Amino acid sequence: MPPPQSIGGSNGDSRPWDPPFDPKQPSIPISYPITTLEALASDSYYNSFHYPFNRSSVPLPPSAAALPPRRRILVCHDMKGGYIDDALVQGGDNSDAYAIWHWYQMDVFVYFSHYLVTLPPPCWTNAAHTHGVRVLGTFITEGEDGRKICDTLLSTKEAARMYATRLTELATHLGFDGWLVNMEVQLDRTQIDNLKEFVDHLSRTMHFNVPGSLVIWYDAVTIDGSGGPQNKLNQKNKPFFDLCDGILVNYWWEEPDVEDSASVAGERRFDVYMGIDVFGRGTFGGGKWNTNLALDVLKKHDISATIFAPGWVYETNQGPDFETAQNRWWGLVEQSWGILQNYPKALPFYSNFDQGRGLHFSIEGLQVANKHWNNISSQGFQPLLSIGSSSPTAVAAYINFEDASYFGGGSLTVKGSLEDAHVFSIKIFSGQLLLDDKPVEVKCFVRLDENSLFGVILALASETNQPSYILIEDDSQPPLTVASLEFDKIIKPPQISKKADVLADSTWTSFGGTFTRTGHTLTDIYIVGALKDASVEMEQSPSQKRDSPSSYHASLGQIRIFNTPMSYPPADAWHIDPSYTSWTTDPNGNRSLSLKLAWRLQEEGDMTSFTRYNIYVEELMTRGGNSPSFLGFARVEHFYVSHLVIPSGVGLVRFIVQACGADGNDATDDEDDGDDGSAAHDAYYHPISAFDDGSDPNSDSDAASPIRSNGGALSHLQNPDPSFLFLDAESGISALDLNGGGDGVGGSSGGLVEVVEDEEAEEESARQREVSISRAFREDERRRSAPLTPENAARVLDAMRGVAFQGVPPDWAGRVPEDQWVDRLRRMRESSFDICSAGIILCGEQLLGVVYDANLSRSETSLCIWYYAARFVPLGDV
Repeated sequence: MPPPQSIGGSNGDSRPWDPPFDPKQPSIPISYPITTLEALASDSYYNSFHYPFNRSSVPLPPSAAALPPRRRILVCHDMKGGYIDDALVQGGDNSDAYAIWHWYQMDVFVYFSHYLVTLPPPCWTNAAHTHGVRVLGTFITEGEDGRKICDTLLSTKEAARMYATRLTELATHLGFDGWLVNMEVQLDRTQIDNLKEFVDHLSRTMHFNVPGSLVIWYDAVTIDGSGGPQNKLNQKNKPFFDLCDGILVNYWWEEPDVEDSASVAGERRFDVYMGIDVFGRGTFGGGKWNTNLALDVLKKHDISATIFAPGWVYETNQGPDFETAQNRWWGLVEQSWGILQNYPKALPFYSNFDQGRGLHFSIEGLQVANKHWNNISSQGFQPLLSIGSSSPTAVAAYINFEDASYFGGGSLTVKGSLEDAHVFSIKIFSGQLLLDDKPVEVKCFVRLDENSLFGVILALASETNQPSYILIEDDSQPPLTVASLEFDKIIKPPQISKKADVLADSTWTSFGGTFTRTGHTLTDIYIVGALKDASVEMEQSPSQKRDSPSSYHASLGQIRIFNTPMSYPPADAWHIDPSYTSWTTDPNGNRSLSLKLAWRLQEEGDMTSFTRYNIYVEELMTRGGNSPSFLGFARVEHFYVSHLVIPSGVGLVRFIVQACGADGNDATDDEDDGDDGSAAHDAYYHPISAFDDGSDPNSDSDAASPIRSNGGALSHLQNPDPSFLFLDAESGISALDLNGGGDGVGGSSGGLVEVVEDEEAEEESARQREVSISRAFREDERRRSAPLTPENAARVLDAMRGVAFQGVPPDWAGRVPEDQWVDRLRRMRESSFDICSAGIILCGEQLLGVVYDANLSRSETSLCIWYYAARFVPLGDV
């Protein structure tokens, strides 16, 4: 593959993970590669402060469990060496950052760079998985350094298997779907068998641990050890192809090479991904704006394709702007191959039309941040805007970043000139959703000009493939009619304006409806619109009209389809754990606060239905009320607050974490809970953290204040019955380390940081700290020394056995008594057996279990250790 087209890391420029970077120290969470075999073998990545932030939270949907039996497109992303704007896990401030939103035109996405182990930033995995696209990392060796790495990697079969296992563990724990293996080196023939062992073991362990995973071999080193690409599948690289899930063929092929590759692959022709370099370096057709020429040839021979470096559009500043050029370039792909991904396929389904970047950020119609931002993790389902409309009108549909959005940074806007009698329709989604006997509800949030009509058409197919159509429009507008379409049902519910009632400056309104079509398949979703009649336009005063009389302007902020309303645990069901608390003061005496927030359900429960969390901070003036401010959002149960400036006079800082559901909206829109619906809004964004100082939980002074930003108030964020959790972390306590892990005191549950201003209060606070610390040590010692109840001992032992022996138990497990396992482990340590994860679990002096398997689940182990006050003793310390 070509060298990176970038400045970062390829020409001596420093990267964030270069020395003196210490991954164990708290800092703004970043994604970064593993650059040495030693780091890969040591599992040191899991000890990084950044590790929990880098886990993908969106699983691959069940509908994507198996690759489709057709030709496919693999997209290999190589952008300026990798880890640019996307390296900031919690997002950055570059609204012009690169993004992909044409997920419906690919099956596999590879995050590529020229580092040894390229780990995909979680934003890419979250966005791709949302659309049913697999994500692979990259393992690459190249040049003289790569040759030395291979000497170690392939020194023995045991070494090859061990490193393959480490790669499998990384993909498993971080939530991506496999690896592209790129060995661009020359090898000795004696190393080939061990290389085949590496590929085979990586494939088998990936398939065992991650259903639907892939290992793809790159066309580089051959079976005789030579390092040149073959530019086709042949007998020199087929032995590696036979051991994995596919091959990425180098992009210097000609059409006869395509025919040869398909012939050699036989029934596996769809597993051959012929390369196309968008930069055009020796590629068939020249790439760039002629990339479709190569795609046409591959389509002709019914074989899969790899699109390498589609970021060419971005890196070379194709005009007139990135958004337009990107849509035009991917339009060429669509014209050649059509649409490869269909959605919706399952419920709930919703889209905010957010591309993961913007000039502002809104939540339910209120702008909570007025600054540029980027975070691909914020992407929802992306519309099929390039398909076009069903009638020759002059309106255009596009993602609007300029106007206020409903949720996130953009909305789907249709704008242009329209004749009075014309009705346009634009397909925005192409689905394969089989409906059962449950009622299906559709909700839309829209913003319209006075002279614009808007509706949504659902296209369905019966079990006999007979089409039918449902039109949903609000009751306040004249009926829409679409030529050549006869609607099976027209839903005209009253327009709901609860947003306008709650927010004086809101222009978003809601309408929707419910239907049942058992056995039908939802195939397409259209937006449809027209102008009001001329008499309506004539009655409007000039000041009411935004544009000319024939202009059309409407925006869709969110569409949501569901059949089962979500339920949410109450606030007191959650637990929030602050840690790594630190204070800094600049030369002018201004203080700033940094800390990590983590949260969980206090009882065991399924958290997968919560797809994101909004984070707010409320600065209180000596426990007086104030308005929370939006800090950001998280897709995992962790968020790092970095150098939050605390204004002078602020006595308390309250952090509020709000869980958001997979159905994309608040529960009150599904129920009639009052005139303005505000009570129901409380049910959607449940605050996890709140304040409890022993006062009356119903007291007005302790109630959560409305969130205000840019003059607006989010009154639906008020909690009618708050039971706030509480953290007291006074300034000056941050240097105290109770557990040896670098954490600050914030070990109590809660989300409130108290700032102590005067000297007398600080002395009293210090005294209280000493009492609290002593109590904490006594309680910790008591818990660790106390014997477990028989029930808990059995639970932990069963859990640890389940974790330790995920594969086949050791042959001595049933023969050797448990009190002799430690001695057996000591002997194993002296052998060549891979025991990097070996150790024992103790509670007091009670042996709970033995962990030895390299594939053990660290999260399960940590949970058992924490919950039962047990401890993990590494084998080296036994």
